[in-house]
Order: sequence, then structure tokens, then C-alpha cells
Amino acid sequence: MDLWPSAFLAMSDDQLFRWILLAGIVVVLPIGIYHRLAARTGERIDRWQEGWAILFPLRILGLAGIAAVLVFAINPRWMAWSSLPLPTWLRWVGMGVGVLFAGLLVWTLRNLGKNLTDTVVTRERHTLVTAGPYRWVRHPFYVAFALAVVANALTTANWFVLATGIAAWTLIAIRTPLEEAKLIERFGDEYRRYCDRTGRFFPRLISRPPTHG
Repeated sequence: MDLWPSAFLAMSDDQLFRWILLAGIVVVLPIGIYHRLAARTGERIDRWQEGWAILFPLRILGLAGIAAVLVFAINPRWMAWSSLPLPTWLRWVGMGVGVLFAGLLVWTLRNLGKNLTDTVVTRERHTLVTAGPYRWVRHPFYVAFALAVVANALTTANWFVLATGIAAWTLIAIRTPLEEAKLIERFGDEYRRYCDRTGRFFPRLISRPPTHG
């Protein structure tokens, strides 16, 4: 009768969080893949406009971080070389942050629709999204990514996951002004007014006075 509870209690911390992480991947990954495929229009996207100094390092760091999380999920001992001595309660905090990440990611993807891209260039039929999480911040997808970095680093208790995540997010933050410049080219004063009332990564508590007609 108590076989499963006994086995659960007998798990090491790494094994416990490994199974929880696997469950999260199984739930979130198909959602992300579905929205990515649903956003495809056959249009060619010029990613080179990011500049090679962002384009290649960002993808390499992102893939390295994802690979590290997947390796931990398969066998935590394979990532023991970069483990951190975190208390169990802090790793549970990471799981809580992971729930926030999943909720914000799904909310963002549902509102983006076919506007979803992985670069700074807008699609030919791109629309300005200001609903859902975009009502509060201009880049909720990047906020979700930051939450994922924190969640994965704490849950895996791994400094390599943290380091690659921070480095990738830093490149995203550096790239964001270029992305916004592209949006201003596309939407003009409509996007400038949107910037006046929303923050880039954090909600704007007080709207800026309108600077554009």
C-alpha cells in the first residue's frame, strides 16, 4: 500500500527534482512547439539583421543551457561537475518560479499568435500586440525566459545552467533596443505611444507623458 510514498521519500534531492523537471518539460515543451509551428507562414526571416555578434552566441548559449537541463533530467550525476550546494527549500522555490514561467509563457504565446519570431525582424503581416501580458510589459516573452533561467538553475542546483542562462538573457537585453527600433520603423508613433505607457521588462508604475502625436 505504501510502496509509492516510500519510494518517493527514498529519492535523493537530485532524483526528486529530476522527475519534477521531466514532468515540466513534458507539459511545456509541446505547447512551445505547437505555437512555433502554428506561427510559420513560409516567409523568410532575415536573422542576420541581429548582427553576427548576437546571432551566433545567443543560439549557442541557448542550446547549451537547454542541453544542460535535458542532461540533468536524464541523469543528474552527469551534471554533478557543475552542481551547487543549494538547500532543498531554495530548489522548491525554483519550482515555484517554474510555474510562473509556464503560466507567463503560455499567456504570451496565446497572445502573440503568428507574430512569433526568434529574431528582431517583423513579419510582413505583423500586428502590434498590446493585449494580455503585453498590456503591462513590451517583452513578456523575455521576462518568461528570465524566469525559466532562475527556475532551471535553482531546480537543478547547477551553476552552468545559471551562467549560460544569464549570458543568453544579457544578449537578448542588448538586442532588444534594435528590436524596438524595427517596431518603430513598422508602427511609428503607435509603437512610441505604447512605449510611453509600458515598461520594457517591468510594468511601468507611472506612464510617461506622451512625447509623440
